[in-house]
Amino acid sequence: MEMVRTLFRKFDGTPHRLMESLDLGEDEHGLWVGSRPGDRAQRADGSWISVDHTRVRLFPRGQWWSALFNDEPHPTRIYCDIIMPAEFGVESVTAVDLDLDVRLYRDGTVKVMDEDEFRTHREAYGYPPQVVATAQAACAWVVDHIDSAEPFRSVYEHYLQRVRELTPG
Repeated sequence: MEMVRTLFRKFDGTPHRLMESLDLGEDEHGLWVGSRPGDRAQRADGSWISVDHTRVRLFPRGQWWSALFNDEPHPTRIYCDIIMPAEFGVESVTAVDLDLDVRLYRDGTVKVMDEDEFRTHREAYGYPPQVVATAQAACAWVVDHIDSAEPFRSVYEHYLQRVRELTPG
């Protein structure tokens, strides 16, 4: 299976998260990539962690969000990063993380995360007003749709199943 290098950067260009992910293909929702237990990811501080569960990520083209769909029993079903639209290269995806996140827990609770970090970074990095407004609008859209519309309802299950089938043992 082909791999895709996924890199999240902060607005000032510093690396935030790096991962080599399984290329699961593209559909009308965007590019799907997957991670298996034991796959490694690099954090902003340069340290490496091991993924502890099966998960898939969607990078929709032209959208200001990316969604991470976690397999059970992870307590978060869906975690959406608010980003500037992803840039797609040959075997790579790069996105600028704008700090705001939306989390859908398995019990149905929806929570906006890191609003304080968004406020701090919009000042520190000098987010332009249009970036601030668009990020906030994207966050509101995700909150309104994360529990009721595709690709959040069920489309991702097909991709999670594909990663499960590719997981040894």
